[in-house]
Amino acid sequence: MNADVDIRIAMWSGPRNISTALMRAWDARPDTVVTDEPLYAPYLLATELDHPGRAEIIAHHETDWRAVVRRLAGSVPGGASVFYQKHMAHHLLPDMDIGWIDRVSNCFLVREPREMVASLSKVIPNPTLEQTGLPQQVALFDRVRRTTGAVPPVIDARDVLTDPAGVLEALCRRLGVPWTDTMLRWPAGPRPTDGIWAKHWYDAVERSTGFAPCRPRDVDLPAGLSDLAGRCDELYRCLYEHRITSGEDDAPDVRRT
Repeated sequence: MNADVDIRIAMWSGPRNISTALMRAWDARPDTVVTDEPLYAPYLLATELDHPGRAEIIAHHETDWRAVVRRLAGSVPGGASVFYQKHMAHHLLPDMDIGWIDRVSNCFLVREPREMVASLSKVIPNPTLEQTGLPQQVALFDRVRRTTGAVPPVIDARDVLTDPAGVLEALCRRLGVPWTDTMLRWPAGPRPTDGIWAKHWYDAVERSTGFAPCRPRDVDLPAGLSDLAGRCDELYRCLYEHRITSGEDDAPDVRRT
């Protein structure tokens, strides 16, 4: 393991995108510390949305987004060399200053929209386009591309599940982080780094010990959700065309320190 690496990774996702399993993979690295949706409590406080466990989340987690981002853009904590940040893109609200993202390495995780919308609707009935995080992901992607002059890394959930080692190794290479196959297995159970909301969202992940095999899904959405999935698909394609695939050639280092 390369002890010289010192990197803060912001992985921008939407809900139901294997984002927690991906966080488990990074948490399994001996050189990495993770944080779980650190802007969720500020998001809930500002929007007043009635998410599962809302009051407990606000009581348990930091609600001042300024204090949160100082930590996210600061020193890598706990003596680690990699600080992996699992983010929901829609937690970035319009009145939040996002200049701090220029000090981290920004990556994007996407999932086929019909599968994502079907899964999300089981927890949040009748979700809006903004609650999928896709408009915010595209805006962030465009900003990072414009400010860095480079295409930021994008990974697709189906690709990760099909070939976890190949896609994650390619992602690590893009980030300038040494690859380790410890990212492929982890102990079952909860983590102290999980948000207090884990009991509402993380049942399957807590039972897992690695990435589940990719299985084709036949998703039959109601008309209202089909319309939403169609709108999501237009945004998803903007990111999907830039996705990392396993075995791709070396790409420019996108680290920000």
